[in-house]
Amino acid sequence: MLLLPYKVNNLFSRNLSIHLHVSMYMAADFKNLEKTAKALGDVNRLKILALLAQQGGTGPCSAIQECLALAQPSVSHHLKILTEAGLIKAEKAGRNYTYTLQPTAFELFISGISFNKPVNN
Repeated sequence: MLLLPYKVNNLFSRNLSIHLHVSMYMAADFKNLEKTAKALGDVNRLKILALLAQQGGTGPCSAIQECLALAQPSVSHHLKILTEAGLIKAEKAGRNYTYTLQPTAFELFISGISFNKPVNN
């Protein structure tokens, strides 16, 4: 939390500190929204998400690579961005990875861009 000089803090103590706390929280929230929006802003990443959804929400890396006409390093790059945004989760089993959609991340994104309106409206 941001500390204010003593005189300013005495004048506005309660209202200003609450406002600053809310503003910092909203800034962090907007950063998460931005990260998710950027992850969703690429056609290849959308294809990955669609493929996982068609396979019941989970799928091996090999199936993802076969679906896209991209080199393995490019597929890995897109999977990393989706993972860092929290949209998918990677699970390693031996030498293979399986990726799973994270529905909560999508719900938080939809809620965030609707500016706290109910999602079902």
